[in-house]
Amino acid sequence: MLQRPRRNRKSAVIRDMIQETHLSSSNLIFPLFIVDGEKQKVEVKSMPGIYRYGIDNLLHEIESCLKLGLNSFDLFPAVEESLKDKYATESYREGTLYLRAIEAVKKNFPEACVITDVAMDPYSSDGHDGIVENDEILNDETLAVLGKMALAHAQSGADIIAPSDMMDGRIGYIRELLDQNGFKHVSLMSYTAKYASAFYGPFRDALGSAPKKGDKKTYQMNPANSREALIEAQLDAAEGADFLMVKPGLPYLDIIKLLNQNFDLPIAAYNVSGEYAMLKAAIANGWLAESAILETLLSFRRAGATAILTYHAKEVLEKGWV
Repeated sequence: MLQRPRRNRKSAVIRDMIQETHLSSSNLIFPLFIVDGEKQKVEVKSMPGIYRYGIDNLLHEIESCLKLGLNSFDLFPAVEESLKDKYATESYREGTLYLRAIEAVKKNFPEACVITDVAMDPYSSDGHDGIVENDEILNDETLAVLGKMALAHAQSGADIIAPSDMMDGRIGYIRELLDQNGFKHVSLMSYTAKYASAFYGPFRDALGSAPKKGDKKTYQMNPANSREALIEAQLDAAEGADFLMVKPGLPYLDIIKLLNQNFDLPIAAYNVSGEYAMLKAAIANGWLAESAILETLLSFRRAGATAILTYHAKEVLEKGWV
């Protein structure tokens, strides 16, 4: 045999020499949950090792991450039910928990990249990403709320704004609004292909953001579809998106690859809460080795993701795997 591929696997030095895909801290974004109150650090029951932080402890957590070389953070608020209403007005009210958190992080750690989530569901009394009227999600009326939210985030110091709502036209609407108000430098990371998935359960537990009635299938994508992701990506790119995101990650590696092959924009993958919980449970029960975590993250990079939102971000750096 002239060709013996095993020759290139015979030692660690050679295996490392020809490794095609690499993962570094610069590829990782750490999602963090925020709650109101001082000295708050409450573990999310369905996500071992992941916590809801008050702003003071959020700053301690970010400081420890920065020391590890982890520099990008996506913030998500857990909002009190009493503050929620039909139009998510708490999302842009001056002095609200989320805006104070953004301001605090940027004031204390200007070098950190702060990514913010734009969607109504954490603040909505209906638990949906849009305004609900007669059991219908109103698309165009929702854009005004999303715009106010995004502008408030930019004013508070957000580096990247990530609309996760899946309303049609929201990237163009937000881009124009930001530009008109002097925030041309603020990036948009669009949740381009966000699927109606069963893998979001622990996240919704963490934020208490599940729909009060119905589901999200009229705006989140059908898991059976891939070409539809190209339509969404074409629209987002034309409307001014700086990143295209695929969510969830593991069941949609083909979609990550599809977008990477067809667009020049950076692709982000969200390694979602259900994927995290699934791996953690299997590892805790001895069914999988911990190396499954690194293997999972490498799969996103191999498929073409530049940025990976993952709850494993700090862990892999603490353990020296990256």
